[in-house]
Amino acid sequence: MDLVWLSVISGILGAGTAAYFVRYVLKQDKGNERVREICRAIQEGAMAFIHREYRTEIIVVIIITLILGVLGFVSPALGWKPAVAFIFGALCSLGAGYAGLNIAIRANGRTTTAAEKSLNQGLRVAFRSGAVMGLSVVSIGVIGVSILYLFWHNDPYFTSIIPAYATGASLVALFARVGGGIFTKGADAGADLVGKIEAGIPEDDPRNAAVIADQVGDNVGDVCGMGADLFESYVEAIIGAMVLSTIAVGIGIVANNATAWYLPLLIAGGGIIASIIGSFLVRVGEKPEMEALLGALRWGTLSSSILTAIFSFLAIYFLGASLAIFWAVLAGLIAGVLMGESTNYFTSYAFKPTREISKASTVGGGAAIVQGLITGFTSTWPPVLLLAITTIIAFKMAGFYGVAIAATGMLSTLGVTLATDAYGPVADNAGGISTMAELAPEVREKTDALDSLGNTTAATGKGFAIGAAALNALGLTLAYGLAAGLVTISNEGQVISSPELSILSAPLVVGVIVGALLPAIFVAMTMKSVGVTAALIVEEVRRQWREIKGLREGKAQAEYGRCVDICTRAALKEMLAPSLMALVAPIIVGMVLGKYALGGFLIGSLATGFILAITLNNAGGAWDNAKKWIEAGNFGGKGSEAHKIAVIGDTTGDPMKDTAGPSLNIMLKLMAVTALLLAPVLANFSGLF
Repeated sequence: MDLVWLSVISGILGAGTAAYFVRYVLKQDKGNERVREICRAIQEGAMAFIHREYRTEIIVVIIITLILGVLGFVSPALGWKPAVAFIFGALCSLGAGYAGLNIAIRANGRTTTAAEKSLNQGLRVAFRSGAVMGLSVVSIGVIGVSILYLFWHNDPYFTSIIPAYATGASLVALFARVGGGIFTKGADAGADLVGKIEAGIPEDDPRNAAVIADQVGDNVGDVCGMGADLFESYVEAIIGAMVLSTIAVGIGIVANNATAWYLPLLIAGGGIIASIIGSFLVRVGEKPEMEALLGALRWGTLSSSILTAIFSFLAIYFLGASLAIFWAVLAGLIAGVLMGESTNYFTSYAFKPTREISKASTVGGGAAIVQGLITGFTSTWPPVLLLAITTIIAFKMAGFYGVAIAATGMLSTLGVTLATDAYGPVADNAGGISTMAELAPEVREKTDALDSLGNTTAATGKGFAIGAAALNALGLTLAYGLAAGLVTISNEGQVISSPELSILSAPLVVGVIVGALLPAIFVAMTMKSVGVTAALIVEEVRRQWREIKGLREGKAQAEYGRCVDICTRAALKEMLAPSLMALVAPIIVGMVLGKYALGGFLIGSLATGFILAITLNNAGGAWDNAKKWIEAGNFGGKGSEAHKIAVIGDTTGDPMKDTAGPSLNIMLKLMAVTALLLAPVLANFSGLF
């Protein structure tokens, strides 16, 4: 039996467990009629947006598929097979995101109702809905790559075909992340500005017409968008290692290409089994304490990491590969856990950095903004050092292949790691629903505890995603260097650099500078889009307060659908330019400046993009939880001047942590995998100048 079938079986087991969790969630009580009414509005808004977004994405996917098919006349490495792989990758990414979104919008009201019974039951429903997203992503990812292997592994251009699968997944992920991010943060920021700050009404107050759009945005941005993001990270890590198989053979750490192809798939398959086990270990007592809730989720992720390390060792040992590969995998696993803990320290209100922002809010708005930025910039050093150390260890152990396999190791526990992230928006919605449905205060206390944990796990999940994206993009960049002929491998397995890679090479330096610029432009474009959308929402809510008699007094119902429609139209319009820029930029650099400049471009964009993504994510997460710390009764509590200033900090951080920051890591991977796909065309091209 071909060993790849083992990874297929693990994928089927993951999908079966996801189906079990779906059945479990759907069996739970939907709540009273008011809860059901709110949930229906969220479901309708989310599905309306995602269907319109998918129609836009499919048009772009079809156009690029046709272009890839035509390029078969230019290079035999392209053509109909990469075109089929591209559209297959796009469809798999769409499917993974759709599966997670569908259960999330059905779990939020059920989580609210479950929290009425017990905190543990609320956590279980929310977490298992998140586990559907996590296990769907890894199962579809492993099965998808395995299918490509089974069909085309004997094709001489196999390592040129599989990057097309990752490119399709990346393009869909970027659209989902940017579009969903603009929607969710435009609605969230608009609702906060016009509600909490301008009108002084509570968050999730039903008199605010933007509250349903805000809750819809949590699902389309933080569930569907994050799922698509990590789906492409996951498959790109596996594919990056498979593309670098010749290096593994060259340096003697595996016997043949087949073994080098098996290893990332088997490591990923072992990670799925470990994630299934970890998902069942998440449980907590009845005290709504952050430490207990966080400990429950940590136990699930830590146990999965330990089991994955054991399964990876067994796979490497029984395949007769060098144990040096295991140390590279272990380095990636440990780095992933530590990156998550680093993000937790800088964004959770249980620790000093976030509490310092809360304290600064008592001084003034400027102080709170500055302190948040200080926290964001300071938080960059742990993940950067962890990435550097992991890269050095992995390279020392197993060369370029080791770097790629370390990314596979880091992402191997994604089934449970993503569950802890996707859980957050469900808990957030559950809190909003409890307020809108006017449930007992103790229910809101429990959902607030789950929501506060969700803010922390969401920030931790984004931090993990950014770290994984950086290591992944580095592996893809190294794969591009090999595929494009920037480096070659000697008979002894030594990496030989081309003279044109000298630091004095003008094309390389120009490529680095242009690449370093692109993340800054991308951030500006996405954050501006959020600002445009938020302004439209503010104006619409004001209009409804002016024109709908009795709305301010709570005697009339807001037109929630109007805000959902405004966010949908604005997000779909604004997402196109930054998404297409990320796709087209590496093509232009490669075709105009040549393959060496494109190599520099990837390095420059990775360096600045990684720093920016961490800063934006952690500053935004810290501002959000600084507000939560004040709302918990510190520095004057809700309604105080410090609270109003903290809300401004939270609103400032929203587009940073939920739109620009997370989208950056997809941009980096999309550019790297696009370059890898084009490498055969650029291999003999040094530019026009």
